[in-house]
Amino acid sequence: MARIVMKFGGTSVGDCDRIKNVARRVKAEVERGNEVAVVVSAMSGVTNQLVDYCKQISPLYDPREYDAVVSTGEQVTIGLLAIALQELGLDARSWCGWQLPVRTDGAHGKARIESIDTTGMLAAMNKGQIAVMAGFQGLGPDSRISTLGRGGSDTSAVALAAALHADRCDIYTDVDGIYTTDPRIVAKARKLDKITYEEMLELASLGAKVLQTRSVEMAMKHRVRVQVLSSFVDMPGTLVCDEDEIVEKELVSGIAYSRDEAKITLVKVADRPGVAAAIFGPLADNNVNVDMIVQNVSEDGKSTDLTFTVGKADLDRAIKVLEDRKTELAYERLVPDSDVVKVSVIGMGMRSHAGVAQKMFQTLAEKGINILVISTSEIKVSVLIAEDYTELALRALHSAYGLDVQ
Repeated sequence: MARIVMKFGGTSVGDCDRIKNVARRVKAEVERGNEVAVVVSAMSGVTNQLVDYCKQISPLYDPREYDAVVSTGEQVTIGLLAIALQELGLDARSWCGWQLPVRTDGAHGKARIESIDTTGMLAAMNKGQIAVMAGFQGLGPDSRISTLGRGGSDTSAVALAAALHADRCDIYTDVDGIYTTDPRIVAKARKLDKITYEEMLELASLGAKVLQTRSVEMAMKHRVRVQVLSSFVDMPGTLVCDEDEIVEKELVSGIAYSRDEAKITLVKVADRPGVAAAIFGPLADNNVNVDMIVQNVSEDGKSTDLTFTVGKADLDRAIKVLEDRKTELAYERLVPDSDVVKVSVIGMGMRSHAGVAQKMFQTLAEKGINILVISTSEIKVSVLIAEDYTELALRALHSAYGLDVQ
């Protein structure tokens, strides 16, 4: 007998028929002889509606009351799924986050899980009962309901799997696994059988929307084996696991892209000690995260052009912060550009093979695509290019690294 945590997202429980379908999938897992706990999201669209209600009442809502409102979506789903399982003749009960409890910090709206008490749930599961837990929610230090932020149900599922010492956490969604790149853009993208935690973390943080970044971080920390698979197609998915489980490692496992980037160039900034701190310090103080940075020193050695990227949603705030300090920073002009995209090549094989970055640069050059900014890590190379070239770049790089379906 294996202990499995099954997680179903909003599209998987989008209506009563789909909830009944989830119940049948859970029953099939039980009939294989496995011990099962289920984590569910709110029905698709429900959380957005609840958020909208809060905003209609008050744009400056109390985040504690916001959590009380938006957490109700999952409470509806766990009750309906427990009823559906009972209708199939199975013993099941629902668990809200506060009933275990799932303890979190006090950052309402974006809380982080600190601990999960599974004593009561395990006692019920040992008697053959299926546990159906609400994702996304927990209990803050003030004994008030907290929520984990959008996509937090993935994190709930992985955290529960770690607390239960589960053999695997299966995350059911509307895609059938992790692909080498976005199959909506690259028709020849192929599904991966396995991918390492590190590679999946890079993919998630660089634009792939299949798994929430925090859930991958938690899976890697606690070594929880995670399988991503479809709620609607009965076929194997992609296993996110330790590097040791993958016999044949790909040089490049995937290509991610993010349209949520914006570029800022400060022209003719004084080239002297402390300037970078004077620029990036105030941005950090205003919660503007800076990602890629490139600096070009002028011929006279007295000034420099400084280019960096921020999230597209933070562009206006970043511009205001810098313009308010123009006299102090003594730059000539500020040039923003939101029509850019970050494209990243990811693979564990980069650690032991040279030439990966060179192939990327050469492939883009052959297609006439200019690189604006470059950043690298041990297992990824990212470039910033004009957004108009997104599809061309993805298809060219996918072929160049031999990732196309044969």
